[in-house]
Amino acid sequence: MNVIIGNVIIGIGVVMVFIGMLGFYRFKDFYSKLLVAAIIDTMAVITVLIGAMIRSGLTWFTLKVILILAIILVLQPVVTSKIALSARNNEIVKEEERVEAERLALEAKNKPEWFDWR
Repeated sequence: MNVIIGNVIIGIGVVMVFIGMLGFYRFKDFYSKLLVAAIIDTMAVITVLIGAMIRSGLTWFTLKVILILAIILVLQPVVTSKIALSARNNEIVKEEERVEAERLALEAKNKPEWFDWR
């Protein structure tokens, strides 16, 4: 019975990863993508590891997985905030905004006059 419940929870974690990746590609902003990636990483990995713990029962493996979960819960917010801070300090986001503005200007320039709806 534990194997079935564990497999279902692991499957839920995998589905969370796929849905989260669709959301990741939906956003254009760097910080929104970073937020989605952090949520996917934290919640999906925790769900999969909890499913593995339930599947294996109370063994040394379970205690090792609990230690891994504790490390993930402590380090994930720190790593995400450091990535965001580094992006802000190195002006990565401003470069992305500049490239996006140039792309939109080029599209507007190449659009035929009859296409303008105004």
